[in-house]
Amino acid sequence: MNGKTVSESRVTLTQLMGPQDANTLGNVHGGILMKLCDEAGGMAAIRFARHPVVTVTVDSMTFHSPVHIGNLVTVQAEISWVGRTSMEARVLVTAENVLTGEVTHTNTAYFVYVALDENGRPTPAPSLICETDEEHERLARAEKRRQLRLQMREQ
Repeated sequence: MNGKTVSESRVTLTQLMGPQDANTLGNVHGGILMKLCDEAGGMAAIRFARHPVVTVTVDSMTFHSPVHIGNLVTVQAEISWVGRTSMEARVLVTAENVLTGEVTHTNTAYFVYVALDENGRPTPAPSLICETDEEHERLARAEKRRQLRLQMREQ
């Protein structure tokens, strides 16, 4: 199986946040953002592996700033690490105030997925090819997160 580049996995989703997405303060519910992150991360993993995937874990999801009704949310995901059958997706969320053009980085998340074959069993994923120094650095940080996940599983 040949490797694939990080760029071959990239996915961007954009969605306008409405009143149905928010609480009484006008802030978008964290669960709405988490769902969008899982969708984008899952699509990046499917695009990378060319197999169906299942979500194994949300490694982390950090909320930096609130998202408001009327914001245009952009969710960008790419594969940052690959094991034998599992892949980590790095997901970044920004919110744009479309009236002012101001864009705010609101969330960073890491999701882990497993590629499945036609019988629903884990199947090998392609190896990850990093093309830039930044991608190599992200891979090194992803390896550290993987080690932490393994340590947590042993406890």
